[in-house]
Amino acid sequence: MTFDVYLNVVVAGILTGLVYGLMALGLSVIFGVVRVVNFAHGEMMSIAMYLAVVLFSSFGLDPLLMLVPIAAVMFAFGYVLQAGLINPFITRPEHTQFLLVVALAIIIVNALLIVFGPDARTVQTSYAYDSFQLGPVLVDASKTYAGGAAIAFAAALFAFFRFSRVGTAIRACADNYTGALVIGLNVKHLYALTFALGAACVGAAGCMMTLIVDVTPIIGPAYTLLAFVIVITGGLGSMAGALFGGILIGLTEALAGLMFTPSAKSMFAFAILVLVLLFRPQGLFGQRLS
Repeated sequence: MTFDVYLNVVVAGILTGLVYGLMALGLSVIFGVVRVVNFAHGEMMSIAMYLAVVLFSSFGLDPLLMLVPIAAVMFAFGYVLQAGLINPFITRPEHTQFLLVVALAIIIVNALLIVFGPDARTVQTSYAYDSFQLGPVLVDASKTYAGGAAIAFAAALFAFFRFSRVGTAIRACADNYTGALVIGLNVKHLYALTFALGAACVGAAGCMMTLIVDVTPIIGPAYTLLAFVIVITGGLGSMAGALFGGILIGLTEALAGLMFTPSAKSMFAFAILVLVLLFRPQGLFGQRLS
């Protein structure tokens, strides 16, 4: 194979990895602040994917145009879910939190199976088979739009946490829960807001993923696992690590699919995870463990 082939695959892998990174960014934000491991993360993304598919098939609405509205719907869903269901479990033992969220994931998968059936759904946009020629690189239009939207959404989230007063308050809750209570912050509201932001991330990522893959009800658990691989590789609680980890895993999957077989993609992604756990267990961007 020529160098141009590898270059095309690398670019495609990076663009897909940006969407992976946005998906994992939501998981990293939730864990970094609320300290709850969201085992229903991929299942929540599958809800957003089905929303995008239904809006496209029923009204012809492009998933990219629906990115903000669907992210807003998932934001509201995440806020209500955290405030009404998960928040009472915040101070309970971790195994009860685990059982709660896993039960929620199972409910989502089976509800989607009941409503939509087991068949795969797809979105065929007008630009589905378009591409851009950039020198020797032939870039898929759908992946380009998805990757660009992922960068824009991630940049907005970074700016929110860095420059807004609410973002500063959320970071204060993450740094010192007791101190946040002492100075009068509404921690329950901020926790619910954080979970909502994480849900908005998977909502946006779900819209973009419909441009890349078909959606089925059982796709959620696979992406939950992938999100965990990414955030552990990048560093739990690190937003930059989640984004970089997504790019790394997307690139690894693309090269493994080219050099070996598409079925080997997951094997190499988990191989990277094992290496990170062996030589840098805190993750590539995580703080060193004491």
